Amino acid sequence: MKSVIVKTSGFMGLLMLANTGAQAQQTASIGAATSPPLGFVQFCRDYPEDCENRSFARTTIQLSESSWRTIVKINADVNREIIAVTDQDHWGTPEHWSYPEDGKGDCEDFVLEKRRRLVKAGFPIQTLLVTVVRDHKGDGHAVLTVKTDRGDFILDNQVGKILAWKETGYRFIKRQADDNPARWVSLGGIDTSTVAASR
Repeated sequence: MKSVIVKTSGFMGLLMLANTGAQAQQTASIGAATSPPLGFVQFCRDYPEDCENRSFARTTIQLSESSWRTIVKINADVNREIIAVTDQDHWGTPEHWSYPEDGKGDCEDFVLEKRRRLVKAGFPIQTLLVTVVRDHKGDGHAVLTVKTDRGDFILDNQVGKILAWKETGYRFIKRQADDNPARWVSLGGIDTSTVAASR
C-alpha cells in the first residue's frame, strides 16, 4: 500500500510542478540533423524492423496517472532486471547496441529495452527517443527521453528517479528525431548541470 501512495503523490507532485510553470523550457532545443551513433547504425543492421525510416506526426504522451504509473513501472522493472555490464566485458568490443536478451547490458541496452516495452504498452515510438548525453563524470551515456504534454522526462539506468530533462545535470548531445526516429538531431551540448545545481 505504501508504494501506491508514493507513486500517487509522485504524480501529483509532477502535476503541481508543471502547473506552477517551474519547467519553463519543457523540452530541449532541437538543432540540425547530425550523424547517428555508430552503435545505433549497427543496431539498425541487426534489428531493421525497429529502425524503419519513415515520417511520423510529432506528438506527445498525454500524461495521466495511468500513463505515469506505466512509465515508472517499466523504468523500475528494467533497471532491476538487467545487470549492468560494459560492451567490452559483454561482447568483447567497445560498442555494441542490442536488446539485453541474456539479462545483461550497458546503458544503450537499458534504453532500447525500455523503449521496446513502452511501445508494447501502447506509447507512440516517436515519443520515446534514444538520447546521448555526457553524464556527471563527463562520460558518454545513453538515456531515454519520453516526450509528454508536461515536458520531456528522462529514463536512466544510473538514476532510479525519473527526472525532467533539465534536472538531470547532464549535457545533452543528440537524440533521435521525433518526426523520424531513424534520423538524429543535435541538441547543441545543452548543459543542465548549472540548472540542477541551483535547485
